[in-house]
Amino acid sequence: MARTDHSEQTFRTARRSLRREVPSTVGLLADERDFTAMRRYRTFTFDDHATYLRQIDGLLKSLASQGLHTTVALFDPEEYAEYCADSGLDPDTADSRGRFTARIPGSGAAIAYTGQPIDSLVPQLISTAVRRATWEYATTLLADLGECADCGQDIGRAAFDRASHLLLRLLEGAGSGTHHLVCSVPAADEQLLAVLRTEDADSPDNDPDGLDGPDGASARLDSSQATEFVTVLAVGIALESAGGVVLRTARAGDPDRLHGWRLQHGSLVPLTVGEVFSAYCTDADTGDPVSPESGVEYCAGFDLGPDDTGTHH
Repeated sequence: MARTDHSEQTFRTARRSLRREVPSTVGLLADERDFTAMRRYRTFTFDDHATYLRQIDGLLKSLASQGLHTTVALFDPEEYAEYCADSGLDPDTADSRGRFTARIPGSGAAIAYTGQPIDSLVPQLISTAVRRATWEYATTLLADLGECADCGQDIGRAAFDRASHLLLRLLEGAGSGTHHLVCSVPAADEQLLAVLRTEDADSPDNDPDGLDGPDGASARLDSSQATEFVTVLAVGIALESAGGVVLRTARAGDPDRLHGWRLQHGSLVPLTVGEVFSAYCTDADTGDPVSPESGVEYCAGFDLGPDDTGTHH
């Protein structure tokens, strides 16, 4: 009998161990509008968004306390309704919501839960969704450009390759430190914006990817952010549109340094010190002057080299 009890205990322990290796996905209605849209379903029993968020927070903490790996996915009611219609599912059931939630990480916005409070997690998830939508839109723009009539080269691919090269040149010229790059490009329907943060290769990082520069220097960065940044920059290059890149570098013991470039005929042209200062110290909406930021040095954009002029299509 004791042997049987021992076997059952071993079985339960093994099952708990396996459970910790199975990832969980929690769907999150990030804003009031989406929350209100889900209240049309009788089986969705929450009445108040704030209470709902507190319950989600408690659920995430509970899953984490069990050692479970949890992904938080942005739940879109419109996409959910379409999914149920296409799949022949009743949208007013918990089972259908669970099926939809399980598939979101493969095609929608999702982030890993690492213990962040709900008031930090929500904007982080929304930011991820915006970034993904921007990347998808920019990728579609590049794919639709087709081939160059003169040389037969794929315009989008050539622009992407060129943007990748320019990013390497930017990081090489920036040198050591933590770098925050922003690329802004106007498109037909919206302003495309991409952000990239990098660190020196020897800086501590929980989930680094390496990017080697032309001189062998290496930076740690998020590969998804890098792809988004290059894609948005490639749109500006391919369309020869306006726009630009801003680089902020932080080094221990030194003031932050701000550099800037404008997109002109598919090239990144360095801004002068005055232009960088004016861009940062002018309110974009009103045009009124804004006080300079303390502890910041406004610098001209540096030259990206003779090989980085002109388009390649």
